[in-house]
Amino acid sequence: MSLNLQDFLIEDAQLEEMSNVERKKVHQKTRIIKHMFLNGDTSNAEICSKFGISLPTSMALINQLLDDGIVIKKGRGKSEGGRKPDLYGLKEHSFFVLSIHIERFKIKLALIDNNHSILKEEVLETQISPNSNIVDLLYDFAEAFLKASEIDHKKIMGVGISMPGLVSSEEGKNFTYYLTEQDPASLRDKFEDRFKKPVAILNDAKSASLAEFHFGLAKEKENVLVISMDWGVGLGIIMGGKIQTGVSGFAGEFGHIPMVEDGTLCHCGKRGCLETEASGLALVRKVKEGLEQGQTSVLNTLSDEALEKLEPDTIVEAANKGDQFAINSLSEIGISLGKGIAILIQIFNPELIVLEGKIAKAKQFITTPIQQSMNIYCMMQLKEKTNIELSNLGNNSSLYGGTIAVMDSIFRNQITMIKSHLS
Repeated sequence: MSLNLQDFLIEDAQLEEMSNVERKKVHQKTRIIKHMFLNGDTSNAEICSKFGISLPTSMALINQLLDDGIVIKKGRGKSEGGRKPDLYGLKEHSFFVLSIHIERFKIKLALIDNNHSILKEEVLETQISPNSNIVDLLYDFAEAFLKASEIDHKKIMGVGISMPGLVSSEEGKNFTYYLTEQDPASLRDKFEDRFKKPVAILNDAKSASLAEFHFGLAKEKENVLVISMDWGVGLGIIMGGKIQTGVSGFAGEFGHIPMVEDGTLCHCGKRGCLETEASGLALVRKVKEGLEQGQTSVLNTLSDEALEKLEPDTIVEAANKGDQFAINSLSEIGISLGKGIAILIQIFNPELIVLEGKIAKAKQFITTPIQQSMNIYCMMQLKEKTNIELSNLGNNSSLYGGTIAVMDSIFRNQITMIKSHLS
């Protein structure tokens, strides 16, 4: 027998008919599946330690999951003085999540399986206005994408959507964009009504920090800041080994701290926000202004249409090819960003800051000016304890974060429902 996760999840009515012993087994097996999804292959001893159950009980549960076909043996782990332990993990393609990442000029779609392998992905070039009919737009794109994948829809557990703006995952609302879509129902409710699947929506920077926390440089670390450097500037806060969201879920609006008195008008309605000086939007604006003033650069060869749709990636690519104007523009951005990061270090005292996003691809052309600015604005005793590293997750951190968000919600709801029936 081989079950997918949809077959394994249990309904409230089924729990009513079970004995308390059976409910406890379902509860424990669900927690084991969730652990394997988030942490990968694991041993019997690790499960015992994680959940405080005996070795025989843990092994019996694993054997049941092996019989169900949702877990398989994955080889041997490292020896700690004795026999190498057997490792167990989720069977490949037991379930999938459709993950969608909304950018300024692009929509990225990916079908990701339970072991975090991307089975299929697609990037759609499209202009997305704040008043776009985003629900129908994404649904139509997703339907065509899924049809081409030929995946059994029953194996798709849910949809994770990362997007720019002030997003409350708990309320399912974006308080910056797509406002006409959210009256009276929340954006998440509208998506769930269309997809007929559980949906999680979250801010793009928060999505990236989730991925870093579970799969990237922040894994198993206690105090880390994840700074997303794309069109905007976002922040994920990991303190005490937990992602901190704040009372409304908005913690980390780093890009909207005031940096310049009576500065450039920000899209949030205030002037002089960090985002107006140290983001992809600021970089593109400054480069366009420089080119109009006659700066020498390979970017001058761009067509009017390409210049109108200029993206940070193009400027970073020019810098990595040695274009001095692009390098200087990135340096200007990095100095402003470093000043903001110095403030964060003095507030949070992190062990690590992870830089991710489009501008992080500039590597030393962005990290060097950031470090120089930090040397000026940050107390040395705090700065010397903080490492700054570039993310190693590549372009798909927000896609992975969306997957984690929706599956965490599904597992959490399932476990909560089971626990409510335990006596």
